[in-house]
Amino acid sequence: MIGLRSQAIRTVLRWQLMATAALAVIAALAAGQHGALSAALGGLVSFAAGLGFATVASASRKDSAGLAMLAALRAEAVKIVLVVALLWIVLTVYQNVVIVAFIGTFIVTTIVFALALFVRE
Repeated sequence: MIGLRSQAIRTVLRWQLMATAALAVIAALAAGQHGALSAALGGLVSFAAGLGFATVASASRKDSAGLAMLAALRAEAVKIVLVVALLWIVLTVYQNVVIVAFIGTFIVTTIVFALALFVRE
């Protein structure tokens, strides 16, 4: 089962927030307030995309294997659009972004989301 009702998805969304907070603290120590904010934004981009994925997956009908596959593809498309749009917004609006903290946290939290496959219900 995919979507917000899935314990695995809820678990990895929580993990993403915890990883974001931890990396924001590390970035704050290394690069100050802009580093912390950059790390937080990187994690939130991934979190928002994961939340969008789960929301679309939950709302879709899955009466057959074909509909389940379409639901997964639609959810993945929403996730990709959100990632691209949010990355673009942050990189164009936030002039003081610390790119290593931003992209690093984004990558780590994206990998954390992929761990949903390994979380048991």
